[in-house]
Amino acid sequence: MIPRLTFAIPRLLPVHLEEQPKRSFDRQLEHLRQRLGPLVEWLPPAHIDTPVPAAASAVVIPDLSGVAYRKVESFRAIEQPILIITSEFATVSMWDWEIRDHLRRNGIATIAPTSLEESQDICRALGVKETLTSSSMLAYQDDLGAGMQPDIFKRFFWWEDACSERMQERFGINVEHRSFKELAARAAAVPDARVATAAAGLEGRVPMPGLTPSARADALRLYVALGDDLDEAGGVVAAGINCLNESASSTTTPCLAWNLLFQERGLMWGCEADLASMMTELLVHKSLDVPVMMSNLYPFLMGDAALRHERIPYFPEVESEPQNHVLVAHCGYFGVVPQAFATSWELKPPVLEIVDANAHAIDARFAEGPTTIVKLASTMDTLVTSRSVLTGYVQYEDSDCVNGAVLRVEDGYRFVEQLPSHHVILATGELTRRLDVVAQVLDLTVERI
Repeated sequence: MIPRLTFAIPRLLPVHLEEQPKRSFDRQLEHLRQRLGPLVEWLPPAHIDTPVPAAASAVVIPDLSGVAYRKVESFRAIEQPILIITSEFATVSMWDWEIRDHLRRNGIATIAPTSLEESQDICRALGVKETLTSSSMLAYQDDLGAGMQPDIFKRFFWWEDACSERMQERFGINVEHRSFKELAARAAAVPDARVATAAAGLEGRVPMPGLTPSARADALRLYVALGDDLDEAGGVVAAGINCLNESASSTTTPCLAWNLLFQERGLMWGCEADLASMMTELLVHKSLDVPVMMSNLYPFLMGDAALRHERIPYFPEVESEPQNHVLVAHCGYFGVVPQAFATSWELKPPVLEIVDANAHAIDARFAEGPTTIVKLASTMDTLVTSRSVLTGYVQYEDSDCVNGAVLRVEDGYRFVEQLPSHHVILATGELTRRLDVVAQVLDLTVERI
């Protein structure tokens, strides 16, 4: 039985303002118990002047009154997040806007959902926040200054010790660096019998057109070896490999492995061992329960610099405002998309020349329509977000963009100025408000492009 990742269930402390809870408090608390169901564990109700137990993930105010104006210092003493969920629909009540404004103007932050969906997001985000403090992330890499494209890869912040240190300081997660070469050696030694067992489990559900038997076998060997490492390490929520820059270390790529390990275990992945992308994926998917994937962005405004890198002659035709459009491509296709998130999905031979001919890549598509671009900034205290629309897909033969996507953003010039990285996370839907809410839980600010 393959173990799936489990995230903490937050423990919520219901707090009443009056000496004894009123009937309205009891009634609203029962509504919340029913609405939030298994997403939370409820602690016994307490008066606002009672010290909040360390076990509480957050404080919930189910019922407010004018007493709140006289309890500012009591609110100020609460260190945990304060949730104001005062309507029977698991939202803040309109009649409590004045109290919330009064608290805010006295320096007391509260979180007030406007829908049941946002309340559920808050609960999941509290669980993510708690889980990260006892979790780890694996990054497989050896020679960061060398490799296939050192002039490009030497520039990235995720290689710096400061990236791991800031991530640990901000989220409490442990970042463990391991050798890619040693992983590849363990993968090569996986017995044929284990490969055959893994292959039998994929029969009929993982399309692999064009892959040779050797390519399929090596992809599965890496998947098995990674699974062994995850079993040995325990508590791993995300993993990544410096697979392009150090592609000489292995005859395969981890695309199939990332797909299978997400499907089976819930493991988040990171192409090129990008720690910031892995953490962004984890925060967004595990909090909002929406499809996510990471890829490269090539704004049309970047002109020849982008075209040459992707080996394409021109950007695709768009109806208007080409300056507000972005090409999305990674490893020859759209990017690493798990099958569960894809509208179409196939494993195909590699496109990039810097990987082994025996390697593979995922040719998949997201649903078209509203798509949110999001990425943690290098300071690890800010989520940079941008609204966009995925308008369609484009194909170029004999290029590094055999099947890429096209996004329309609101302001291409501002987008290029404020984008924190060429690597971003795409999440299905218009999620800016929901990200605003969970960012409060995660102690992050949000910067909208």
